[in-house]
Amino acid sequence: MVNYRYLGRSGLKITEITYGNWLTHGSQVENDTAKACVRAALDAGITTFDTADVYANTAAETVLGEALKGERRQSLEILTKVYWPVGPKGANDTGLSRKHIMESIDGSLQRLQTDYVDVYQAHRYDHATPLEETMVAFADVVRQGKALYIGVSEWTAEQIHAGAALARELRVPLVSSQPQYSMLWRVIEDEVVPASREEGLSQIVWSPVAQGVLTGKYLPGQPAPAGSRGTDDKGGARMIGSFLENQTTLERVQQLRPIADELGLTMAQLAVAWVLQNDNVAAAIIGASRPEQVAENVKASGVTIPAELLARIDDVLGDSVVRDPAETAKSSPASR
Repeated sequence: MVNYRYLGRSGLKITEITYGNWLTHGSQVENDTAKACVRAALDAGITTFDTADVYANTAAETVLGEALKGERRQSLEILTKVYWPVGPKGANDTGLSRKHIMESIDGSLQRLQTDYVDVYQAHRYDHATPLEETMVAFADVVRQGKALYIGVSEWTAEQIHAGAALARELRVPLVSSQPQYSMLWRVIEDEVVPASREEGLSQIVWSPVAQGVLTGKYLPGQPAPAGSRGTDDKGGARMIGSFLENQTTLERVQQLRPIADELGLTMAQLAVAWVLQNDNVAAAIIGASRPEQVAENVKASGVTIPAELLARIDDVLGDSVVRDPAETAKSSPASR
């Protein structure tokens, strides 16, 4: 079964393997398969589920709500996000204005078939809206009982400090940061993680398997396997493209296989276990297009990777690792 970790400095526990439905529910996989994956997650002991209104233009939230129908709500932790445009993409259908936040939370709750979400997250930083307006709106969502905690995604260290200061002033619990993080993408380590520790936030990391690259299935000099994310024309191939174009990185990933074998893990399990070695990481988000993928990935929970093997991983990957903290700021649009 999956272990739990506290989320930030709060009393909320979440499963350290969290099920997410970006690029899968409502797009890559049929609804029946998506529901089977959610059932596999529940059967494996996962109780934390992450989604967003923008995933499949709201369809992912709808599928997750249907899949969780009938489960005891108090036994689940449901996380969703707001920022990106949904619906007809009108002038106020995006960003973190008070209007968009207050309207979006109601839409998410309706689709998820719940009265509240456990964590409501700012999907990016909104440079066009005063931060105070955003944080007051989030505080009102919490006070209305529509969310229990708030979080952010892909915010810089400076933005986290500023948001945390307002959260303290407004007396609302800002508890989490949701960044990309993997063996190959470590841009949060130098600035975001120290800022989060100081402010009492944990990381809930996405793409711990580098969108499938760290499974080892993408071989250097060969086309992406049929049916993989590397061949998906609904957004997956675009997201994974920068990794697949680097043949040196693909070669080095293959060199991780003996380390996984030494630990008795698959390559995917090694990748998920690796991010969980960081004590500021509360959870690794996994996705799945087949139920058996969930059953395999949860085996990364509770794994300890010895220091000497962590050092070997660093040696193998070398300069294929992206570490520049400036990459975080690039993920939030300068305007909307």
